[in-house]
Amino acid sequence: MNYTKRSGNVRLTLTIWLISICTTSFSTTIIVGSNQPVRSLKKAIETAKDKDTILLQSGIYKEGPIIITRPLTIIGQNDPVLDGENKFEILLISGRDITIKGIHFRNSGYSAMNDYASIKLVDASNIKLENNIITGAYFAIHISNTSYATVRNNNIIGNPRSEQLTGNAIHLWKSNHALIEKNHVQGHRDGIYFEFVTFSTIRYNLSEKNIRYGLHFMFSNDDTYLGNTFRNNGAGVAVMYSKKVKMENNHFEQNWGPSAYGILLKEISDSYIVHNTFLKNTVGIYFEGTSRIEIEKNIFIENGWALKVQANCEENNFHHNNFTGNSFDVGTNGSISLNNFHHNYWDKYEGYDINKDGMGDIAYHPVSMYSMIIEQNPYALMLFRSFTVQLLDKAEKAIPSLTPENLIDKKPLMKSLKL
Repeated sequence: MNYTKRSGNVRLTLTIWLISICTTSFSTTIIVGSNQPVRSLKKAIETAKDKDTILLQSGIYKEGPIIITRPLTIIGQNDPVLDGENKFEILLISGRDITIKGIHFRNSGYSAMNDYASIKLVDASNIKLENNIITGAYFAIHISNTSYATVRNNNIIGNPRSEQLTGNAIHLWKSNHALIEKNHVQGHRDGIYFEFVTFSTIRYNLSEKNIRYGLHFMFSNDDTYLGNTFRNNGAGVAVMYSKKVKMENNHFEQNWGPSAYGILLKEISDSYIVHNTFLKNTVGIYFEGTSRIEIEKNIFIENGWALKVQANCEENNFHHNNFTGNSFDVGTNGSISLNNFHHNYWDKYEGYDINKDGMGDIAYHPVSMYSMIIEQNPYALMLFRSFTVQLLDKAEKAIPSLTPENLIDKKPLMKSLKL
């Protein structure tokens, strides 16, 4: 009797388990299109069950604001268009396990009060936005209070107006564990914007022709950006009020203007700038209030200033970098340096190496007298390349008086590094 009851209970448990597997494992695919029974994406989202897939066929869909709060996958086929008609926020996502792929979002509305976006994530987790096109947006992708968002291989092209009337291409606020990868962004206020974002990675993106910064980074710790190209932006990249940031293998190119930089660093600490290339920027890297940053194995080519290191910076370590063809290698606004320079290659170094150990036998002073004069009087830049300036710099090298006496590379390299 007891054996029969036990075996009956086992069979009942197995039956319940099999039923639950069957009801939860099999998702459905809903096809949306003009020639399909379901012609509206909104209708498909309303009728779909958790973990269903919606295939959005080619066509133009003008459905106003769309909201997703359940785990769904929406895949576009043959470039379908969701059109916001310059009035609406197109897609709002608030939930988990949601994927959006292969859709063209265009003409989202403008709202200075609500930060309208083509795609907005709020209170979400495990979201994937991949292979989408976004054009004519205020904010293209706006993410807040979200964990584990992946934004990959999207093409975002804005219509730049003024800073006030243009939002950011990819905007993250108060989020963590995000991956921003292989996107092309241009024509927005900031290409990529991080604020209060932690443990996240920005890699292999192209950010160009944005009004302000290719990347704007504030109050965001323990993040990495690597392998990106920031080109021809209003002011390059700004990393501010952050710590434990790793910047590796990026290219900073053609960021020209009166306040343009490859990177602007302000109040950051305990970070790494490694294996980057700074080509033809007004300033390669501008340091203000920074400490304990490792700057190594970078290439500085044909910048106005390769480095500008303000007097309030300390314990930064510059070593094994190449400085070639820059108008000025280092600029500063102080008479004392609290940073360390060693084993860098400077193409302006005129010393010698008698013992043939590959390092100059006399120290190199990378700050010229003329750069100190320009720091105090920018109009003196008109005298650049004049014979008088060359005489001043030669005299300063012989008898230093204005340049910081301890801002020197004690062991300059005689040959450029192969980086």
